[in-house]
Amino acid sequence: MNSSPDIVIIGSGMGGATIAAGLAGSGARILVLERGLRISDTPETRDARAIFQRGHFRSKEHWYDQHGKPFSSGNYYFVGGNTKLYGAVLIRYRREDFAELEHDGGVSPAWPFPYEELEPWYGKAEALYQVRGALGEDPTEPAHSTRFPFPAVPDEAPIARARAELKAQGLHPFSLPLGIDHEAWLRRAKTTWDAYPDCFAGKMDAETCGLAAALEDPNITLEDGAGVMRLETEATGRRIAAVRYRRNGIEHRVTPKLVILSAGAVMSAVMLLRSTDGKNPKGLANRSDQVGRHFMNHNTSAVLAIDPRRRNDCVYQKTIGFNDFYLGDGNGGKPLGNVQLLGRVTGPILKANIRWAPEWALSIMSGHAIDWYGMSEDLPNPDSRVRVNGSSVILDWQRSNLAPHTRLVAKMKEIFRAAGYPIVLSRAFDRKVVSHQCGTVRMGNDPAQAALDPYCRAYDHDNLFVVDAGFLPNSAAVNPSLTVAAQALRVADHIRRQDLRE
Repeated sequence: MNSSPDIVIIGSGMGGATIAAGLAGSGARILVLERGLRISDTPETRDARAIFQRGHFRSKEHWYDQHGKPFSSGNYYFVGGNTKLYGAVLIRYRREDFAELEHDGGVSPAWPFPYEELEPWYGKAEALYQVRGALGEDPTEPAHSTRFPFPAVPDEAPIARARAELKAQGLHPFSLPLGIDHEAWLRRAKTTWDAYPDCFAGKMDAETCGLAAALEDPNITLEDGAGVMRLETEATGRRIAAVRYRRNGIEHRVTPKLVILSAGAVMSAVMLLRSTDGKNPKGLANRSDQVGRHFMNHNTSAVLAIDPRRRNDCVYQKTIGFNDFYLGDGNGGKPLGNVQLLGRVTGPILKANIRWAPEWALSIMSGHAIDWYGMSEDLPNPDSRVRVNGSSVILDWQRSNLAPHTRLVAKMKEIFRAAGYPIVLSRAFDRKVVSHQCGTVRMGNDPAQAALDPYCRAYDHDNLFVVDAGFLPNSAAVNPSLTVAAQALRVADHIRRQDLRE
């Protein structure tokens, strides 16, 4: 662009790409800045050893825990953000997730608006991301005013059997809503899509859907390899005056009318905390001291159900889940969480976590295992937070609500053994796995308790929006991507009506 754009969007993940798509055709000149580059379709994109054992696509960036110990951030920096390697589960929050909900570990707070406000935008997000699914299978499913754009991805034979085994126990397995054209995906290579990057080969991610739709508008431009350094405010400190970024070793300064920060829950908080000035000594959008606080990241475990008598010859596997313990434990107790399949976990993937075992033995074990994922809600805590110390990012995650997760995993083991799997193994994902990071720049009705209003506009700066999982008031116990996309479309509509009027 020869002059400063009307809008700068920082980040091209689910929030940034989707809001760009929602603003397409508005007439606004929009610049999307992404620090990463596009992933090229090389052999490594479908190589389990490259991805899981060698970390080919992982960032070399390290963050620090509260004790100063460094760890791999787990973030991906590419066009499309973390969605490039996500599992493509595009599921709605349950209606109950928008209201205050009591858990054993505390209270999950209410949203500033009910499910019905976001419901139409969920349908639009499902259309944009071409979701495959089926209605009427899950008793916890909220009302839908639209149907899924495509039928559910079919179960492979071992999963069809597992679905029947769960039903026989009175459970309600449902088809996971998936952003995947599985036939196109398998034409490229016979792998699952969970944790494998996509290069326009069938996975519906932020680049292939949201950003692709946005870039059809000639007024929207993407600059990749563009690392934003800081945001600057005007003299009053009330408006964002400029965005400074570096690309190809050259510093640039643009002066948009609106800034939309969508760098991810951790890095958006980091950007705001680093952009201090005389009027905003604690960072931007942070008069309430809420930025970086309330970090949440689901409590999760992998559970392998193994039957030495039966083979699992699935390729992709990831098609069903069940929510029978989502709103209660089944015995009048409080919520436990969601259960869903992982993508097929093969011997080379297991080897990445069980280094001492020979890969051939792990491949034999995986050939008799069905791989599941238990997910429980992490509750917001103001002391669970992102901080900065110079150039260092400090993630002090104070995990919560762990007892219900332990009970969920115990329930899973009981269910799978009753289904005929005599060996059931589990392993919790550790605190360094931040694939569902959220809550650090949360929205709410009270500016003393939230950085953003219900349309994700910063209370402190009327031309700044934060649109990524950082805005989430709670983590619920389902994958957050579709909810981020739905809110991004809702916010885009608000911007068109309130900020881009002639």
